[in-house]
Amino acid sequence: MEKDVHGKEVRISTGIPGLDKLMQGGYIKNDVYLVTGGTGTGKTIFCSQFLWDGLQKGEKGIFFSLEELPQDVVHDAENFGWDFQKYIDKKMFLIEYQDPFEMADITTLVKEKIDKFGAKRVVVDSTSIFGMVFKDEHELRRRLYELIKTLKKTDTAVLMTAEITEDSKALSRFGVEEFVVDGVIVLRYVSLGNVSNRTIEIRKMRRTSHNSGVHEIEFNRNGISIPKQ
Repeated sequence: MEKDVHGKEVRISTGIPGLDKLMQGGYIKNDVYLVTGGTGTGKTIFCSQFLWDGLQKGEKGIFFSLEELPQDVVHDAENFGWDFQKYIDKKMFLIEYQDPFEMADITTLVKEKIDKFGAKRVVVDSTSIFGMVFKDEHELRRRLYELIKTLKKTDTAVLMTAEITEDSKALSRFGVEEFVVDGVIVLRYVSLGNVSNRTIEIRKMRRTSHNSGVHEIEFNRNGISIPKQ
């Protein structure tokens, strides 16, 4: 684990206004975090904002997509004023799409791409796709375990997404990710009558004191933010 001159873990900003202060300054470098939630809760936007924040700080990023095509990722980001294409042209950002039915060894691919590109921030979206490819539960869990363990050995901060149903009590689709990763962030879409809110909860962070409450999040033209408490 990398530490600064004061012997403290090196922190990586989340890129989400209001979130860093809830977790002692951000993510820990070399750690892997699971961003989980139902459809429409903002998982991909959340992760894209993390990558965009890094680009503004001169940190290379890679978005490994198992769902959206690269042009869709770029287009969606433009809605928030994030010009990913400019950084792709500068060789600072890479969107690596992998067809889930052709990913014979995604762990090796991811490791090689990170090392060669020199990325400091990485997103893998989404681990839920593994269930479409690996029908054997034991094999599926083994593959996920290998991927997460390998990512933790890279010189990066990593976010992985997982989709769950809104009424699920589990934190991931396959029940293995949350035990291997270093932190879990849960996004929810809550409806009460005619009022709908999106919320965020930090369920787990190793080596870090964190706020364990549920906080409302806002979506605006600049992305996601947590209102001042």
